Amino acid sequence: MTNNQTQHQNVVRFITAGSVDDGKSTLIGRLLYDTKSILVDQLESLSKTKHARVTSSDAGVDLALLTDGLEAEREQGITIDVAYRYFSTPKRKFIVADAPGHEQYTRNLVTGASQSDVAVILVDATRVDLNTNPATLLAQTKRHAAIVHLLGLRHVVFAVNKMDLLNFDEKVFDTIKIAIEDLTKKIGLPDPTLIPMSALLGANVVTASKDTPWYKGPTLLQWLESLDTSPQSEKTGLRFPVQYVARQDGSASDDLRAYLGQIESGSICVGQKITVLPENREATVSKIYLGNQSNRDPANANNEVKSAQTGEAVAISLVEDIDVSRGCLFISAQDSNPPILSKLISADLCWLDTEPLSLSRKYALRHTTNTISAKVKGIQQVLDVQTLSHALETHPLIANEIGRVDFVLQKAIAADLFSQSQKTGAFILIDEATNHTVAAGMIRKALA
Repeated sequence: MTNNQTQHQNVVRFITAGSVDDGKSTLIGRLLYDTKSILVDQLESLSKTKHARVTSSDAGVDLALLTDGLEAEREQGITIDVAYRYFSTPKRKFIVADAPGHEQYTRNLVTGASQSDVAVILVDATRVDLNTNPATLLAQTKRHAAIVHLLGLRHVVFAVNKMDLLNFDEKVFDTIKIAIEDLTKKIGLPDPTLIPMSALLGANVVTASKDTPWYKGPTLLQWLESLDTSPQSEKTGLRFPVQYVARQDGSASDDLRAYLGQIESGSICVGQKITVLPENREATVSKIYLGNQSNRDPANANNEVKSAQTGEAVAISLVEDIDVSRGCLFISAQDSNPPILSKLISADLCWLDTEPLSLSRKYALRHTTNTISAKVKGIQQVLDVQTLSHALETHPLIANEIGRVDFVLQKAIAADLFSQSQKTGAFILIDEATNHTVAAGMIRKALA
């Protein structure tokens, strides 16, 4: 395992998701409090606040306020923006994103989830309709679960919260468990992990609860500490999107052109034969320099290495003098599964804008470091969040809807499928008129 992989394995990035008032902020506050990650002056400051949501926590303060940093959030008792907090245990370090539960802030969830390895989806046990078969979960719970699945998060746990208000009833938990398993089966999330808890009281969050002797699984923190978050073995080889071309003074004797970016998958070494897409030209790697923020020279001899791995920022120079610009992609010349050069793609979209998707509007598709004009060719299907089935009649996507859409691109991109690579199989869509980011997309099909 490389140093880069070891560092990634020791840090867990997770996001809390779920509907409004499911207890996401309180859960994070509980994790911070019980892992002793809160300073004394922070607790004193919170104890004087006038915007407490709850007052029955054993911490003596409203734990939700530890993540609600905006005054508007504290006044309204809701989370608006994604709040990032940090804590650690003897085993691991954690970066947690508290996503808002309101439907209108779904775009903030997408932003936070795209940077996470793990999703903790909270379910308010008191708001599950137990009178149906299976029990009925809230629409936002279903929407967040579907988005988490589409974004390809590797680990998902459902935290069934507020069990204290239902006397930690095992039968209630089992009923909710059946509903969650039905949900995950429909959206394709395999083998869900479920934990009964009370974030307010700390039951099964950091320490096991005596009120749930029937539950034999781990606490939430134990589950987080046990996860394997090391980089997955990619289904693609070398993927190096060129972000910037650096050129030294052409009159210098050591004139050098270097191509800067981050290795999204695979590895590269000096002497390796590569193919530059979309031009489809072959070249040979002559030098590799590791990125160094303290040194503005991308080709500093002190940073020269023989090879580089996934996740490393590098500057690469080539033996051949060929035309390479921002948006080009380096792959191995011997790649057995190269990306498809395609002008026609189908993608799952999470629509984020208040203006609906338009078949006549001009959009810019930003894929890795490449930006291409795109036109909507058609809408294949739209997900009905209530039934988790696709609507029989398609319609233009509106805010927070999920659907599969076909695009025609102005010129071909080197497209991997999202199932093969989350880095080079995803994109964002920008409205060229407003410059708004209107959707997050995952490529499901590309035609050569």
